[in-house]
Amino acid sequence: MSSTSEVGHAKNVANLQKITQQVSTYSLYNPPIADITVPTLQVLYNDANAKLTEVGDKRNANKNAIVARQTAFENLSSTCTSIINVLEIVGLPQGTLDQAKYFTQTIQGTNNKKTSPDSQQPSTDNPQPSTKNSTSRQSFTSKAENFGLLVQMLSTLPAYTPNEDNLKLQNLSTYHESLKASTLTVDQTESELNTKIIERDKILYAEEAGVYAISLKIKKYVKSLYGATSPEFTTVSAIEFTNRK
Repeated sequence: MSSTSEVGHAKNVANLQKITQQVSTYSLYNPPIADITVPTLQVLYNDANAKLTEVGDKRNANKNAIVARQTAFENLSSTCTSIINVLEIVGLPQGTLDQAKYFTQTIQGTNNKKTSPDSQQPSTDNPQPSTKNSTSRQSFTSKAENFGLLVQMLSTLPAYTPNEDNLKLQNLSTYHESLKASTLTVDQTESELNTKIIERDKILYAEEAGVYAISLKIKKYVKSLYGATSPEFTTVSAIEFTNRK
């Protein structure tokens, strides 16, 4: 989704270097304002290029976190099904079994009921979702939350004593923590990425001192030096910069 715009940002930075190199060869280029002198332009290029790298690093970290979260959650549905299979053979009251199924169906996105199963449901201060908003509850955070409630419920059932390691309470609790951690990492890396994007956009598109604004100043100054029909101005005016807007 962001590939086209990312290419545009990189092109602006690359063209800043190009226009800087070009005007540095012009014997008359001696601007009266510091922000378009060659040394200042070189510093701006280095800062902008470094910020592009930082955005790229944070974007990769966020993508890696998303993949790691997907991996962590990929066995959640089957784990819940296995838990229900165990509960169905240990002689639980129907209401208790219904409650466990409610959490599992909510996690798996198969719960289309509009009312809570019964009064035995642990209080979560949230009513059971209707069909209308069941899809919205399929966020990773909601899945982890409901799995945590299911594990909490299992801890109150003496009859729940599976022999399979992955279904034992301690391992389920560890798995629950890994689900929460993977989602937290996605949120953290996304926040860091957003901050770097803001910093990058300030360097590239600030109203007076951004790369785009500076490029316009350079071209106007060269035009004033050599004239609108001069080859010097024609050369720099052909170096394209695009505004974020």
